[in-house]
Amino acid sequence: MKNVIFPLLLIFLLISCKNKAPQANTYTGNALGTSYQVKYFSSENFNIEKALDSIFEVINVSMSTYRGDSDISRINDTGEDVEVDVHFKNVFNYSKQIFKESKGYFDPTVGSLVNAYGFGPDKPLNEPNQTVLDSIREFVGFEKISLTETNRIKKENPRIFIDFNAIAKGYTIDVIAEYLDANNVENYLIELGGELGAKGQNLERESPWMVAIDNPQQTGEKRALQTVVALNNRAMATSGNYRKFRIDSLTGNRYVHTINPLNGKAEKSNLLSASVLAENCTLADGYATAFMALGYEKSLEMLEELDNVDVYFIYVDDAESIRVFTSNGFEEALVED
Repeated sequence: MKNVIFPLLLIFLLISCKNKAPQANTYTGNALGTSYQVKYFSSENFNIEKALDSIFEVINVSMSTYRGDSDISRINDTGEDVEVDVHFKNVFNYSKQIFKESKGYFDPTVGSLVNAYGFGPDKPLNEPNQTVLDSIREFVGFEKISLTETNRIKKENPRIFIDFNAIAKGYTIDVIAEYLDANNVENYLIELGGELGAKGQNLERESPWMVAIDNPQQTGEKRALQTVVALNNRAMATSGNYRKFRIDSLTGNRYVHTINPLNGKAEKSNLLSASVLAENCTLADGYATAFMALGYEKSLEMLEELDNVDVYFIYVDDAESIRVFTSNGFEEALVED
């Protein structure tokens, strides 16, 4: 009888381990100049802290404009012949796609124009004259750079400055999601600087992941929410932080300035906030930035050409009233009060 008990006990232990309920895990920190939070459910043990540190380091070494030794800084500052890594290549190709889809309004080389205008909520807006704008526009335009077959960047003008900050956070979320997928995690929420990627559901609440969109009219430090979204196997990015708005001295209305990369002009945009649902966070991040540059009407035109993309726009109409446009797919994801 004793000889039978041990094998049965071993089988029981193996079954128990195999059927162990997924446990909640949450990791927070700072990376890429912002904060992050990763929450997931898993019955397996793996060193996610080490993995996150490694992912953030690789992305920084590849695309951080704040690191002088990064690949992108070496390309920007010295024109050095650098063989870029797969992450740089992926972000470049996504940027090229969105650049074309937005007819040039999403442009990772527009930084020189942004600097010329001196954007910032606490700064007076500079007004460069046409001569200055024309000289700057010579080294603005994503169509003026290319990626060679040997994974090197070729510029038409050496002064072209590349900046992937408008899309890199979303891409980093996708890289983290791939890591979790590879470790058989079926339920997770990743947040990095306000951008989000989700899979499965929140097992603690037995519901989809609930995320919020900020109210762009909020004032002060206390957070005010516009609405709540049930995020289910999609990514969401929002562009249009209220701290970037200015106040019209005549009407008292809030507005944002955006750069039109096609003519170099700073334009007053009627789109206050753009939240985007997409199949991955790289696209969601890039599209949100593109829509803010396009403005409300042009964004609707672009949206008609996109598949599997849904939006929540907060904009100002001709009567200076705050309005909301919600696509059908986004409407279905909204949580009723």
